[in-house]
Amino acid sequence: MAQVLEFKLPDLGEGLTEAEIVRWLVEVGDVVAIDQPVVEVETAKAMVEVPCPYGGVVTARFGEEGAELPVGAPLLTVAVGAAEGSSGSAPSPSPSSSSGSGTESSGGSGNVLVGYGTGAPAARRRRIRPDRLDRAVAEAPVSVAPVVAAPVAEVLVAEAPVHEGPVPVVSPLVRRLARQHDIDLRRLAGSGPDGLILRADVDRAIRTVEETAAAAQVQAPVAAVVAAPNGVAAASDAERIPLRGVRGAVADKLSRSRTEIPDATCWVDADATELMAVRAAMNAATGPSAGPKVSVLALLARICTAALARFPELNATVDTAAREIVRLPGVHLGFAAQTERGLVVPVVRDAHTRNAESIGAEIARLTELARTGKLSPAQLTGGTFTLNNYGVFGVDGSTPIINHPEAAMLGVGRIMPKPWVHQGELAVRQVVQLSLTFDHRVCDGGTAGGFLRYVADCVEQPAVLLRTL
Repeated sequence: MAQVLEFKLPDLGEGLTEAEIVRWLVEVGDVVAIDQPVVEVETAKAMVEVPCPYGGVVTARFGEEGAELPVGAPLLTVAVGAAEGSSGSAPSPSPSSSSGSGTESSGGSGNVLVGYGTGAPAARRRRIRPDRLDRAVAEAPVSVAPVVAAPVAEVLVAEAPVHEGPVPVVSPLVRRLARQHDIDLRRLAGSGPDGLILRADVDRAIRTVEETAAAAQVQAPVAAVVAAPNGVAAASDAERIPLRGVRGAVADKLSRSRTEIPDATCWVDADATELMAVRAAMNAATGPSAGPKVSVLALLARICTAALARFPELNATVDTAAREIVRLPGVHLGFAAQTERGLVVPVVRDAHTRNAESIGAEIARLTELARTGKLSPAQLTGGTFTLNNYGVFGVDGSTPIINHPEAAMLGVGRIMPKPWVHQGELAVRQVVQLSLTFDHRVCDGGTAGGFLRYVADCVEQPAVLLRTL
């Protein structure tokens, strides 16, 4: 006999509480194997594929592409057992429990971390004939409601009959969603079996209410043109872009940084001619001792780790609750990377133990993962200091915003030929502007200035760095 098990969005870790459905990888009626990826979701930190802990037949999916789901919300239901046998596929392990949790049934893998399966090969997608699917679902125990995909009736919030007595709702999460949006469940016509109210019904009701309110606003005379605070007229049909996913996470972090951290910025121009010459010599080396090419960013990163060894005050964070400065033992160096999904900050772990070549290789690896949207949450968190090379955008300087909860960020402008007094004479040199934004609670200007001056000295005279190698 088949059992219909409900797979919920697992805890993604790193403090993440929700995810957006980017792309479904399976359809209703498909046969899935244990740990086969079934949906691609985007969190505030990464885009990942979610593996299903059950093997069986997909009987329903919850949420359309683009919808946001909280952790614990249903993703899909899977008929386990007889449904596979009826289609001639290999039998999957029989669950010992009919619970809908992805971690309570012995029929699943028990994996809850996104992207970490047991290595079982993904099965070839097959579709179960509708008559067999219906029969398998009909025979399933009722421990988990066998919700099958079906055309959803239009939800008429205003005209639907009022339910008497308890309202049948598929899960407490759906009930809470309705409560958060002031949706009266008694007036909803459920599209599930026996009038069961599904999340899709509540989502549709929410959209109906929002569209009605928007239409009323457009029809109102005052909605044609609204005077903005700066006196500029703003059209009522102005585009609204939701702050969610990576951009929403960045917005929250930047706002928190500016709210909590009393930051200050100091900057200096440096002659990078010698640094560029050293890099050219490194990359021109041939023979067995020649390694991979070294980037300017890798050299600057190595300079930062040397500077932090001299000025550990800046490799810190502030515990506001305890009113304590926490100096961190190791340097986990973040670097800003612009991607199609927005600004992300991958982290080079234990950068203080690496040389320029090792740091460069790790930066290249993480940059490629960022470009393809495959960075994991762990690779985007835990930084202690950030390096921001905004010179790639063709700008000379900036005042970086600290990557909360870190204590400082070094910004690097473009390196370009400029007039410069060199050895008492005017010459054309490769000049760069360096900016340090720091948390004034962890140190005073003398420490910040000393750090920045040391970085500039290493840029101008790379031999200075040899003392710390």
